Amino acid sequence: SFEQGVGGWEEWYRAKEPESTDLPGEWESKCNELQRMIFVRCLRPDRAMFATTTYVANSQGRKFVEPPVLDLNETYSDSTPGTPLVFVLSPGVDPTANLQQLATNKGLGDRFFTVALGQGQAPMATKLIKDGVMEGNWVFLANCHLMTSWLPTLEKIIISYNENPNLHDNFRLWLSSNPTPEFPLAILQRALKMTTEPPKGLRANLNRMYGTITEEEFLQCKTQSKYPKLLFSLAYFHSVLLERRKFRTLGLNIPYDFNDTDFKVSDDLLKTYLDEYEDTPWDALKYLISEANYGGRVTDELDRRVLNSYLNQFYCEDALMVANYPLSPLPAYFIPDNGPLQSYRDYIQTLPVSDRPEAFGQHPNADISYMIEDSKVMLDSILMLQPATAKGSGGVSTEEVVYNICADFLQQIPQPYPLEDIMKAKADDPSALHVVLFQEIERYNILINRLLLGCVMLQKGIKGFVVMSADLDELFNALSGGKIPPAWNKAYPSLKPLGAWTRDLLARLGDIQQWVEVGYPKVYWLSGYTYPSGFLTAVLQTTARKNSIPIDTLSWEFSIINLDEKEITQPPKEGVYVKGMFLEGGGWDFENGCLMEPEPMELIVPMPIVHFKPVENKKKSQKGIYQCPLFMYPIRTGSRERPSYMVSVDLKSGNVDPDHWIKRGTALLLSLAT
Repeated sequence: SFEQGVGGWEEWYRAKEPESTDLPGEWESKCNELQRMIFVRCLRPDRAMFATTTYVANSQGRKFVEPPVLDLNETYSDSTPGTPLVFVLSPGVDPTANLQQLATNKGLGDRFFTVALGQGQAPMATKLIKDGVMEGNWVFLANCHLMTSWLPTLEKIIISYNENPNLHDNFRLWLSSNPTPEFPLAILQRALKMTTEPPKGLRANLNRMYGTITEEEFLQCKTQSKYPKLLFSLAYFHSVLLERRKFRTLGLNIPYDFNDTDFKVSDDLLKTYLDEYEDTPWDALKYLISEANYGGRVTDELDRRVLNSYLNQFYCEDALMVANYPLSPLPAYFIPDNGPLQSYRDYIQTLPVSDRPEAFGQHPNADISYMIEDSKVMLDSILMLQPATAKGSGGVSTEEVVYNICADFLQQIPQPYPLEDIMKAKADDPSALHVVLFQEIERYNILINRLLLGCVMLQKGIKGFVVMSADLDELFNALSGGKIPPAWNKAYPSLKPLGAWTRDLLARLGDIQQWVEVGYPKVYWLSGYTYPSGFLTAVLQTTARKNSIPIDTLSWEFSIINLDEKEITQPPKEGVYVKGMFLEGGGWDFENGCLMEPEPMELIVPMPIVHFKPVENKKKSQKGIYQCPLFMYPIRTGSRERPSYMVSVDLKSGNVDPDHWIKRGTALLLSLAT
């Protein structure tokens, strides 16, 4: 069917909403709604969530896909003095103000006590609960996840006051916590649990921000010629940072919990500095807001660069002088002219309900990236609920499937390298690169031994010859789910499924074998090494020794080599040629050797060969150069033991400013998740 109707399938594949578009040819009449979802899952995984939502709504009802609005008054009515009420926190949501309002409405405003849990707060919390039980106060313990060691004590306190015959009818204990496995189950079983989703979209966030600003606060700043516009810029900046989370690594490397306090403090700074200085102190404002206030939460230097990029655009002289100063490439988003507070609220109501990625400076492909990831999370969650003993097609059991996978591994994976023989053969050339080769062989040998032994023991366990240990159970579950066993993933981090990981491993071993047999490669496959950063350090070391210069004076210079690997006959005089890098969040113009907009649905672009050349006392980056971060794999933060970031590669930014690519989250990857 695919081969016969390529045109029809391509048209369906490129449809904006394929889940609601008719399937090509006779498939439309053949398939029911569930079978249609299989096509969506296989060909357009980014739309799997939408297809699933529609299916659930049609088969079960709309109430299963629309989260109910949280009514605190109704929740209070369902509660009793002995029942704790737990807020399960969502990013950017703080229930304190709503809870304070409810207490006031119930005539308990002066008997509402709150404490943010943290080190040393246990005695205060215990005293508030003790007093509340006797006097009928409301006690709110915020951020329980920050003091999990004290929660078992809290559990005993709750049990004890439930047994107290003098428990006051008005007493209520409110708790808030991020989801954590360390939260006591006994409290959860006894409690009423609530959660509220944060507002989604720029319009909803701006609405909420301007809903918290009173007329008095708006008019508090004497510099009304500047303040309203810069306040709107600040609110837009805050909303953009909250919404960038959905783009995951294309948004920010680490998802930060920016909240209303950050906005309020920045608003106070803005009022103070505008009233104190006749000329707008742009540099001071930008530093205090993006570096000190919001930046105080930011732990990743590349994320700090994103914040600075936005604020450089939003806080400049043009923002005040240019009418309807644009805040994004889309015409709908701009700074309205000076006016009363209500005029800004009215303008916010004209904004689109759902945001296009361009509103954040992103490419439309960024939507596809995060929707694919959302679909993957949903499908992984469903897979976890599947029974492990299910029979496959043709009645093949899971045990037989795993046994055959082990047999394939034992047949395909070569035996460990004879490291001592290789070291003796290359003893006459003690270069830093050869040290890297020996270290790589040593690590791959450990992986090969672990893999082969694991497969042999698992086969014996399945046959009943040995007892299935916890390690073998873990191995069995991973292989049956098509995932990399955690014990095998220690050599180098990877997000690939098992099949792709196996092909990648065989390619890596083949590349190492080629280096052993033929000698130094003309072009190095940087992705093939367990520690690519160690390889780059060895290249610097080689240049430093060759030219008798200190290694700490060397840095990298990068140039694009528009040649096929087969056309390269000699290695460079200095440095190395590197292949196998991928560009995420951008396209590559091969003719002009610069960044460009990617094609629709083109999420990853293979990069040409790049010359990594060590140079001494390198000049600062010129204009029109984007310092593109290079990561080992798609999780850009890596782990504490293995950071993913390696080096920033200078790439020409094309006909746009480098800030354009900073907002796009454009980066180079050595390894993909497929």
